[in-house]
Amino acid sequence: MTITKDKVISIDYTLKDTSGEVLDISGTEPLVYLHGYENIIPGLEKALEGKTIGDSFKVIIPAGDAYGLWDENLVVAVPRSSFNGVEGLEEGLEIEARFPEGSQVVKVLKVTEDEVTVDGNHPMAGMDLNFDIAIRDIRDATKEELACGHVHHEHKHCCDEGCGAGDCCGSH
Repeated sequence: MTITKDKVISIDYTLKDTSGEVLDISGTEPLVYLHGYENIIPGLEKALEGKTIGDSFKVIIPAGDAYGLWDENLVVAVPRSSFNGVEGLEEGLEIEARFPEGSQVVKVLKVTEDEVTVDGNHPMAGMDLNFDIAIRDIRDATKEELACGHVHHEHKHCCDEGCGAGDCCGSH
């Protein structure tokens, strides 16, 4: 079986930056995702297309096909009053900010008496990413997974994880 849209893929991976520093690793459990539904970065999904169980390979994903280029427009100063109720407001703190379009994690860069400067870029924005990949398993997605757009793990309902897809697992 080959990796194509609508397949559930299990991979082992090691992610390194361009200097060879390990940024992430799949560990003992593989990363499991639904292919073709933007559940992983676009460049990696494209690199996996057509591979089969047992394939191992290395791939460099350019920043533009990973978490995007660093965007200075995502660094903004907001009134400190917007953070009322946030305890421990200090440089380096990551906060989930809520917007009408949804929520996003932002990193606090600077705190003054009047304002807080935050960075809305992904921590890996602007970075080329080096992956070592091993394909562990490929299977057909279930009807429910296809309808929901992501993998349903045997031990958890996606609705329990708060995927935001409503009653994606059917009636409870």
